[in-house]
Amino acid sequence: CSDVCLSMSCRQFPGCGNIVTFSQFLFIAVEGFIFEANFGRKHPAIPIRNYFIMVAMFFTVSVVNNYALNLNIAMPLHMIFRSGSLIASMALGIIILKKRYSLSKYTSIALVSLGIFTCTFMSAKQVASDSSLNQEDGPQAFLWWLLGIAALTFALLMSARMGIFQETLYQKFGKHSKEALFYNHALPLPGFLLLAPNIYQHAVLFNQSELFQVPVLGLTLPIMWFYLLMNVITQYVCIRGVFILTTECTSLTVTLVVTLRKFVSLIFSILYFQNPFTGWHWLGTAFVFVGTLMYTEVWNSLGPLLARCRRLKEE
Repeated sequence: CSDVCLSMSCRQFPGCGNIVTFSQFLFIAVEGFIFEANFGRKHPAIPIRNYFIMVAMFFTVSVVNNYALNLNIAMPLHMIFRSGSLIASMALGIIILKKRYSLSKYTSIALVSLGIFTCTFMSAKQVASDSSLNQEDGPQAFLWWLLGIAALTFALLMSARMGIFQETLYQKFGKHSKEALFYNHALPLPGFLLLAPNIYQHAVLFNQSELFQVPVLGLTLPIMWFYLLMNVITQYVCIRGVFILTTECTSLTVTLVVTLRKFVSLIFSILYFQNPFTGWHWLGTAFVFVGTLMYTEVWNSLGPLLARCRRLKEE
């Protein structure tokens, strides 16, 4: 739902990523300041300098990902790049943490990544004819596109590195997901002053969008503010779950869960916007399903379960 609201916003105002990110950060920071930090009276369990490092990476990834939309990067291509987060996380885990995985883990990650790439690529082909890319100044537009690709690659690797940093941090200081959620969103807020003109510009544009009556409440407001509100609420639920996962699972497992969430968002977006769901989409979905089962090693659990069922029947 969060990605659908973002897609609908970007369709009307492609450069609205900064106001969306700022709204998400502000909402989560205010909520955390009240309920987690107890209006600033509660001291953090993890040293604040570690949060500054985490925040620098988190803020950079969010801003770079959103700014890439201004560099001739279409939303489908944006999502295709994010489908590579699993491979990036596994690669950095091997390089930095010296981790080694079983063959089934490598295969499962490859299947999930291939499945998500297939679905996203086919969706990108379907909307390519709808995207009104500016073909003027061809070489210049292509250079901006290359810069966008470089930005997405940087954000992908930085995001994977941040996951590994969080994993090592929680191993050292314990599990504090709510505290981490608050500081990761409160500390970067001054950085949005650099983006204030862009945020203000889009706030004015949002005010000028068509009016929309909210169901049940009967409240009337510009539809872009409604999209933003829905995006902020759904993103809060999602990101809170992710921060809980980071304290309980490895960075690779967290990345898998987040990637699967994005895959569900993609499928929901296809159905919501009534785009064709082709045989390629079914194939991609099958890859994701089989890869997920392989990663969770459900086959190993099915063996003893089936044997137990046979014994019960024999008795």
